[in-house]
Amino acid sequence: MKRILRSHPLHRFCAIVALTIVVAAQTCLAFDPNEWRNTQTLEVPAKGLVRVNVPAPTLDAAQPGLEDLRIVDSKGNQVPYLIERLLPDAESKIRPAEFRSTIENGATNLNLRTGSRAPLVGVSLETPATRFMKAVDIEGSNDGTTWTKLAGGDSLFRLPDGAAKLRVSFPEGAWEFLRVTIDDLGSPPVPFTGADLHKARTTAPAEPLPITIKSRDESPGATRLALDLGAANLTLGSLRIESNEPVFTRIVTLAVPEFGNDGIRERNIADAVIYRVNMNGKNEAHLEIPLESEIHTRELLVLIQNEDSPPISIDSVRADRRLVRLTFFANQPGQYSLLSGNTQCTAPRYDLSALSGRLRNASATDVVPSALVPNPNYKPPEALAALTLTGAQIDIAKWKFRKPLPLSQSGVQQVELGPELLARSQPDQRDIRIVRGEYQLPFIFERTSLSRSIDLNAAAANDPKKPAFSRWSLKLPQTGLPIARLVCTSSSPLFHRQMRLWEEVTDERGDKFASELGRATWDQTPNSPKRDLVIELNARPQSDTLFLETDNGDNPAIDLRNFRSYYPVTRVVFKATPDPAQPVWLYYGNPDTTTPRYDLTLVAGELLKAERSTVAAGPEENLSSKPSFVGETLAGSTRYIFWGALALVVIVLLAIMSRFLPKPGQQ
Repeated sequence: MKRILRSHPLHRFCAIVALTIVVAAQTCLAFDPNEWRNTQTLEVPAKGLVRVNVPAPTLDAAQPGLEDLRIVDSKGNQVPYLIERLLPDAESKIRPAEFRSTIENGATNLNLRTGSRAPLVGVSLETPATRFMKAVDIEGSNDGTTWTKLAGGDSLFRLPDGAAKLRVSFPEGAWEFLRVTIDDLGSPPVPFTGADLHKARTTAPAEPLPITIKSRDESPGATRLALDLGAANLTLGSLRIESNEPVFTRIVTLAVPEFGNDGIRERNIADAVIYRVNMNGKNEAHLEIPLESEIHTRELLVLIQNEDSPPISIDSVRADRRLVRLTFFANQPGQYSLLSGNTQCTAPRYDLSALSGRLRNASATDVVPSALVPNPNYKPPEALAALTLTGAQIDIAKWKFRKPLPLSQSGVQQVELGPELLARSQPDQRDIRIVRGEYQLPFIFERTSLSRSIDLNAAAANDPKKPAFSRWSLKLPQTGLPIARLVCTSSSPLFHRQMRLWEEVTDERGDKFASELGRATWDQTPNSPKRDLVIELNARPQSDTLFLETDNGDNPAIDLRNFRSYYPVTRVVFKATPDPAQPVWLYYGNPDTTTPRYDLTLVAGELLKAERSTVAAGPEENLSSKPSFVGETLAGSTRYIFWGALALVVIVLLAIMSRFLPKPGQQ
């Protein structure tokens, strides 16, 4: 009798995978492992499927899309792999099949027929009410008669400052009916007009991510945190802000620096409201910001809106990152290598997509890679990213000012443009140049959400012709400072004022007129927290003297103090190496030049990822050897005198010429 052998399904699957990978390996294009900057060892104990959780340092060293990851066997051959980003399913919501609301016995009763057999984990209620605090209970039933308590004593609220909690969570379960009871004994009922049912979703593994707060900057009404994630190309599941403040509510925006046509800008990726409040003796806190986003830079920015409240204390910031996993088939046990760090290669195309679903669920041996180390045989590619960037030659004769940039380290540098430079350069900074010897060094601008303050010298400047008006003269350190905001305080306890900011400018004919820069309404009452006056400027000042005025009506004048202005921070980012024989200079002050155009888009990703050295510009050098044009220096009465003298000279010349002309009737 002939015996028939039946193989195990897992064995058949592994055989299919092995055959597919062998074919794929044979069709892989030849490559040179020494073109990869980094390597890690994978010790595979046995033949079969292998899984590798990619560490954060490996993600940081790789391209943003992980196109340059390669697995190599002991003979130097590529091994095809499948890459997985382990993300949870997006939470889905469904509308209940039936929603009924009644008010009786000091409670609002909401009866929902779910119309779904899917497991549920919560319900969110809808209401037009803008301010309320309620206690809520939830029960579930599958026959409408027998009820099981799912949540009790939970809170529902919405506050004017943006804090809100309209969702109540409960243990996962399938329910035909839900009954929501909202306690109205302590406050009047509010209308609830609908609901969303939250279906259970699959989870995904995550690991804690160490985060460092690199800097904290305070601006009027806002706190800006710059976070160092420790690596680029991470997928963050959520971010949590830890604060010991007992009660607070803040709107928070998360942003990342991103390269665009005009340099580096900050792109918002998430908005949320964090809070800690006390609801009927029960503490409610929401400090976590969901993300599920890939962050391709090491830096993450947290912008906290304080409005008129003082900044909150922040103890730490925590986050978790989603895992990235590689799965491959090892034909034999032994040492394999994981390569990363090749900015020039494209993503490999392996014939594993058809098996991706089964590979994800198949059992495999977990292997932990060794620490990331430099490839000893690395051969840098001849590309812009690997070289010190140099631009075209430049004739610096037309530039009026320059500052030295003392470099201390090689690599990517950043220098912040100070107010003196911003005042003397063009409004769009098109005349900024970084120069070494006779050549430009390409750079990109970074436009940040930061602002710096400048204290202003203020003096009373009341107009005797307007006794009901109060006016202050505000002196800027120099003409043309690009300030964007004016702030001051008042010790007066009670007032309501319309505040106007303006300057006196001269037109092309020499006539002076008032040019408004901004205005704001300012209220203060004895029982409310002190509020600063904040005026956002709608134009860049042209002079060095501003005027702030208000109409007091029949009220006493208010006291103002602590005048300060703010200008937005702009940085210049470039790549250079220290060379004492050829210092680097920052040139500016050429109104006739155009915006430079550099091929930095080729290395923008590297500039964003790289750690930067901060350079402080040295003292200004004035390169102007000739006086300014008369038309640029004369103004006001001086200009009238000049043109009057010129007219007198013309009249005298005409009179002299008339003596040489023949008189009527003479030949």
